[in-house]
Amino acid sequence: MSADKLSSVSKEVKPESMSLYPLGTAAAPEQELLCIFGTGDLGRSLGQRLLHSGYRVVYGSRRPHSCGPLPQGAQAMSHEAAAQSASLVFLCIHREHYDFLETLAPQLQGKVLVDVSNNLKKNLYPEANAECLQRLIPGAYVVKAFNTLSAWALQNGPSDANRQVYLCGNGAEAKQAVAEVATKLGFAALDRGSLSAAKELEDFPLQLFPEWRMPLYVAVGLTAFIFVYVVIRDVVYAYVEQGEDNSFRIMVSLANKVFPIVSLIMLSLCYLPGVIAGFIQLYRGTKYRRFPDWLDRWMLCRKQLGLVALGFAFLHMVYTLIIPIRYYVIFWGSANTISQIRENRTSVFDTTTAWRSDSYYSMGILGFGLFLLLGITSLPSVSNALSWREFSFIQSKLGYLTVFFCTFHTYLYGWDKFLRTYKWYMPPAYMLSLVLPSVLIVLKLLLLLPCVDRSLTRIRQGWERTDTQDGSEKPLLT
Repeated sequence: MSADKLSSVSKEVKPESMSLYPLGTAAAPEQELLCIFGTGDLGRSLGQRLLHSGYRVVYGSRRPHSCGPLPQGAQAMSHEAAAQSASLVFLCIHREHYDFLETLAPQLQGKVLVDVSNNLKKNLYPEANAECLQRLIPGAYVVKAFNTLSAWALQNGPSDANRQVYLCGNGAEAKQAVAEVATKLGFAALDRGSLSAAKELEDFPLQLFPEWRMPLYVAVGLTAFIFVYVVIRDVVYAYVEQGEDNSFRIMVSLANKVFPIVSLIMLSLCYLPGVIAGFIQLYRGTKYRRFPDWLDRWMLCRKQLGLVALGFAFLHMVYTLIIPIRYYVIFWGSANTISQIRENRTSVFDTTTAWRSDSYYSMGILGFGLFLLLGITSLPSVSNALSWREFSFIQSKLGYLTVFFCTFHTYLYGWDKFLRTYKWYMPPAYMLSLVLPSVLIVLKLLLLLPCVDRSLTRIRQGWERTDTQDGSEKPLLT
């Protein structure tokens, strides 16, 4: 191509490419202005998040010129001026400071008021804060939202644990406007209905580990029972019957008996409801009937049961590692060695004991390793990266394998101790931990029988046993 043609092409293209810049500038939409009442930690964090998401922010304050540091790009005005400048106002103030809002009723007329307040305890007031706000300013559209998020969550953005923003209000358009803001901030808005649900939303942040309550109660109860049991059997019995003071063993030796027992029982409680649910479905011949309420609640807290069990297993591992450095172990090890030297005798190597001890430690290490894998994959950031089949394989297949390894580890620990004399007719404490996992393993093996597994799989795929009244019932175990 000649130079004249190239120059002519460039002259034709150049004006068109230059015209893109003014068009792009003219098409840029104006940023929406939002108002925030309150310059505390929550108000500043919310403003910073709104600014990063493309909004303009103005703060309403009693002292606009001395209200402390604000996010860069935000303005501070009086409450009256700020209320007039925006159609959506966030109220990041406590309920006891709502009185001044009555004087702003004309400026807030027809505005969307987002109440983010919470109380210090439940039932502090007869009505919800948002309902009180609606009564004070009847001409505004009050929406309860963002109260379940902390200042840290707003400042750092949504994470797996707090992606949801609950909201409620009487105006559909007002709730839609707040939902759009929440979505633009990266959260998922969940509509909980009318403003009458505000009291329920305000109680959410006041709940203390609601999903962990039953697992923690079970853990505390089991720990207390097992601890008292081993103290009576190993300390009180030795003092009463033999006159020995073994109370020093409470801090490490007995604690290291309690932790693995509680851990194994709670791990079994994590998987037992799934087995019970399988037998219920087999008995009913359908999956479309609700489980009993107690089983529903039990199955909903399986994750928490497993994580508490993992915590006890970790304590057991740490306490086991310090055994060689204990004064009691060092003293009796040295005393035994000196005694053998003085008596000129040696211990005979026992292959059976060697096999048993190595197998015992190996099963414990494998069980704890799988236990850690179960705990890691239960974290939302990890489980979200897994497919359902991968997650089910780890939590179900490897979970039952973990129960087997930990149970076998306990059987190897006990070995022939169950044949020895029971102190005050009390069996060794480790035997208490074997009852539930042994029952669980037997029941699971029954469900794995080909005829039973085939029928249970069909039921879970939607097959239902035909009613006997029509005379066409088919056998369940086929």
